Amino acid sequence: MTIPPFIWCIVLLWGLTPAIYLLGRIGQQRDESPGSPIARWAALAAMLAAWIPLGMAITSFADGPARYTLGAMALEFDGLALLLSVLAMALGTLAVIYSIGYMAGSDDEEKFYAMLVAMIGAIVGLGCATDLFNMWVWFEAMAITSYLLVAFYHEQPGALEAGVKYLVQSAAGSMLILLGIALVLLQTGTLDLSEIHAAAVTSPALLSAGGLFLIGFGVKAALVPVHTWLPDAHSQAPTGVSALLSGVVIEAGLFALLRVITALANVTSDWGVLLMGFGALNMLIGNLMALRQTRIKRLLAFSSLVHIGYMLLGFGAAIYTGTLTGAQGAMFHVFNHGLMKSLAFMAAGCFLYVLHAAHSDHSALVADDLYGAAGRYPFAALAFSIALLSLGGLPPLAGFMSKWQIFVACFNSGNAWISGLAVFGALNSVLSLGYYAPLINRMYRKAPSAVIENGPESLPLSMLVPLGLMALAIVMIGVWPVLLDWLSMPSGLALMAALSG
Repeated sequence: MTIPPFIWCIVLLWGLTPAIYLLGRIGQQRDESPGSPIARWAALAAMLAAWIPLGMAITSFADGPARYTLGAMALEFDGLALLLSVLAMALGTLAVIYSIGYMAGSDDEEKFYAMLVAMIGAIVGLGCATDLFNMWVWFEAMAITSYLLVAFYHEQPGALEAGVKYLVQSAAGSMLILLGIALVLLQTGTLDLSEIHAAAVTSPALLSAGGLFLIGFGVKAALVPVHTWLPDAHSQAPTGVSALLSGVVIEAGLFALLRVITALANVTSDWGVLLMGFGALNMLIGNLMALRQTRIKRLLAFSSLVHIGYMLLGFGAAIYTGTLTGAQGAMFHVFNHGLMKSLAFMAAGCFLYVLHAAHSDHSALVADDLYGAAGRYPFAALAFSIALLSLGGLPPLAGFMSKWQIFVACFNSGNAWISGLAVFGALNSVLSLGYYAPLINRMYRKAPSAVIENGPESLPLSMLVPLGLMALAIVMIGVWPVLLDWLSMPSGLALMAALSG
């Protein structure tokens, strides 16, 4: 049997992970100095190598989804896998490049890069899973690798606490998912998602399984109120990891939730209502919590809750009404949010790097540290401004376009209360400017803060290149949103096809 290219992408990412670690250890022992330059370049080489088979898979996607079966295991590169794989690989590659400068000289760099590449491989595998068992395996692989990255600065009490909180809540969510899988297997006799869709009927056991999945996968997708790991994990992890946690890890959890909900679509017609309800709750709580934050990374973490709310609104409207436009708009926002939030975290990480370089510590970056940042670091300040304005939904940036598509889909549903939720979402988008705008205002003040004034004269080029690429992409997608139709349309169609079976 011919092995499709997307399988080689996963194989390369996971197969090269041990090599990254071993090469890094060997290089570190030879140099007898902190840091591991070999691990940095080995990780970048692994990511670039994995792009080759992924590019082949993207090119051949026009011929239809590719499927690979090995015994009882089956992986399929459909529209959902296409979007999640491209997002994970793009942000993962940029995170590796960014970390070359940000993590230089850190202890255990080889562990950092090995786990980073493995996490991206797990996300690609999760996106391709077509049965509950393999979905759970890839989900756990993503959880374990991301846990190790969140707790990377384990010598610091805050990072260790964040890691333990993340581990405990993820483990609890995984146990609920396992219970849900057991109930589904007991009722339907299969773990294959398409077969579950055909066999599932309304029953207390399958309703309970759906509830367990909603909570279990909802932990990783940061659904309120099971989101409490998120602000600590984002604020304590290395910045490249924070960007991936917000930009792709929580979206991977959301995609897993969508897969199981569509498989159980015949059990109840209320899945769409539940998603929209959680979406409204996420938008409200995320904004209220972000408004009171002074630490930048915690503020950005809470704003992720808001954007998950927009996605849930689009997906919920699509599932409830059976229309494509809501699903396509939500998929569009998934990709845009990954770009916007990764850019925001990495730009904030530039100022955090200044704080480290000036004081040799891991203190939190607070809003007042940004005073006068544009005068000394204009490129990083401009990139941060673009990210924040796009997250706030200002035209003609990418965030506005995907939010607009979601809101239009809600209004076109003809349902009064779904239209009301769209208005609620638009008001929350305006409310978010209440914490984005003050950050931009601080950066363009004339008098610099002590952190900015005492920082290094320039930032590493490896940190600035990802900022430029993502900022350019956000502007281009905002001006020409059709640039992403090749991702948002197939993924939206895949979701609606799974819903109808």
